[in-house]
Amino acid sequence: MREFIEFAVHLADLASEQIVPRFRVAIGMENKSKDGGYDPVTVADREAEAAIRREIRRVYPDHGILGEEHGLDAGTSSYTWVIDPIDGTRAFVLGQLHWGTLIALNDGKAPFLGSAAGAELRRGSETTRLSARANTRLADVTICATDPTMFAGAAHQQAFSRLAPRARSVRFGGDCYTPCLVAAGCADLVVEGGLKPWDVQALIPIVQGAGGVITDWSGRPADRASEVIIAGNRALHAEVVAALAWSA
Repeated sequence: MREFIEFAVHLADLASEQIVPRFRVAIGMENKSKDGGYDPVTVADREAEAAIRREIRRVYPDHGILGEEHGLDAGTSSYTWVIDPIDGTRAFVLGQLHWGTLIALNDGKAPFLGSAAGAELRRGSETTRLSARANTRLADVTICATDPTMFAGAAHQQAFSRLAPRARSVRFGGDCYTPCLVAAGCADLVVEGGLKPWDVQALIPIVQGAGGVITDWSGRPADRASEVIIAGNRALHAEVVAALAWSA
């Protein structure tokens, strides 16, 4: 576990070398969407994922790799690295701060990096253990979600409209940042839709390691889910599942 955690930190540093020099710099952007929507990608996304992939192949040549920008390379072992080089590219191209690099390691059953050791925040030489808030009610929390357009289709919209009035307020924006705020005990609830495996798998051990709960809208495992609930505690999570009244 510790070997893989330190390697993931190393991969994040390699990604940073590609991303940070291009932040708030005119590097251009392409729209990947095929249906008239907006799904931006930059050279920073692509080069960061390429750097991560090169290092994984060098150190663990039998491991698989699944990344947002370069797809799936199946490995011969049970391990697969799941990568989103810049989660929050829309924020990145605007020069906003709410983006990050997501790196998960799936053992063929679930993503696990950090879940046994707990979740932690590193700043230089300092390490802080993360802990989600234990006692909150839906009526007292702000629902965090990245974008209202993620709730596409009547079923998603109706489910979210059942949930939203029961909370104190709704706040849009944040991408991978707000789930980490739940793990840090700063926020209480994130509800998302339209996610891919690379959007969620790295967040699962972070939230769970901090004592939080992450599932799909029905309460099932979230590692392959596109609709995700991230709550600081089980009582709040149960309220959210009941309020959504979701059945896919």
